[in-house]
Amino acid sequence: MQVGFIGTGNIGTPMALQLINKGFNLYVNDINFSAAEFLINKGAIWANSPKDLTEKVDIICVCLPGPIEAKEVVFGENGIMNSIKSGTIYIDHTTNSIEVIRDISTQLNIKGVEVLDAPVSGGVEGAKTRDLTFLVGGDLDTLNNARPVLDAMGKTVLHVGPVGSGNICKLMHNCANFSLSLATIQCLSVAVKAGLDPSVVIEVFQKSALGRNFDLQVRLPETLFKGDFEPRFSLKLANKDLNLAIDLAKSLGVNFSMAETCQIDMLEAIQKGWDNMDSSIFLTLQEEKAGVLLRHNKNQK
Repeated sequence: MQVGFIGTGNIGTPMALQLINKGFNLYVNDINFSAAEFLINKGAIWANSPKDLTEKVDIICVCLPGPIEAKEVVFGENGIMNSIKSGTIYIDHTTNSIEVIRDISTQLNIKGVEVLDAPVSGGVEGAKTRDLTFLVGGDLDTLNNARPVLDAMGKTVLHVGPVGSGNICKLMHNCANFSLSLATIQCLSVAVKAGLDPSVVIEVFQKSALGRNFDLQVRLPETLFKGDFEPRFSLKLANKDLNLAIDLAKSLGVNFSMAETCQIDMLEAIQKGWDNMDSSIFLTLQEEKAGVLLRHNKNQK
């Protein structure tokens, strides 16, 4: 199996190195030759352009900064669209625009090319140790054909739906992470402004429910994801705690925007008479606004 890898940056290089280490014949291309020299020294073969690389391989992996670069690699003057062979599998690891990856898929499908969008979770560190998770959108048979390549680069391969689904998962995962980071830092900053040692508060967060990811792993699966709002921790008590925290932040003059946004929905839920139900009941307001239900079947694969 001849494999091509386009985009040998900070994360692409260790991913491609895993393929070399597993014995794949690997062709590489990057906008900067110097970015690929390490891999060439390890046995990879340089291709002068995406077009040249495409002519030599059965599977193409692409790992680029974003949508602009992804479109250039496919549709540019020396892009793969000019020479890609029917039967090739195109795997895009770029964290990409949903519209762009779907357009790429549509155009390449016309050429007889199957497309997977497979952004990764695990970062540079995970790429170096093969501790990556691939979030794969696309045809399941195509995924099965491409699995030897994906398995060589990462430990976990999740099929999440049709093309574009991988990037939806990646974007929402990252956004949740960034938002949680901001909420966490806002709360830490209030505690420190109130006079506590940062190391002490960080340790408290790490060793308590937040640090154990209790909400996502235990509480939400038992409440919101089941639609079961029998009180474990009532909304009335949660709202009391939130209001006290906001009062403390205001008294110290610390920005507390994430908690204040949460307070708006909690108050609306209380006005609906949900005070004595589980605190997670207020999250159903987001379901209502989005027109979705976040119910999880534990048996689904």
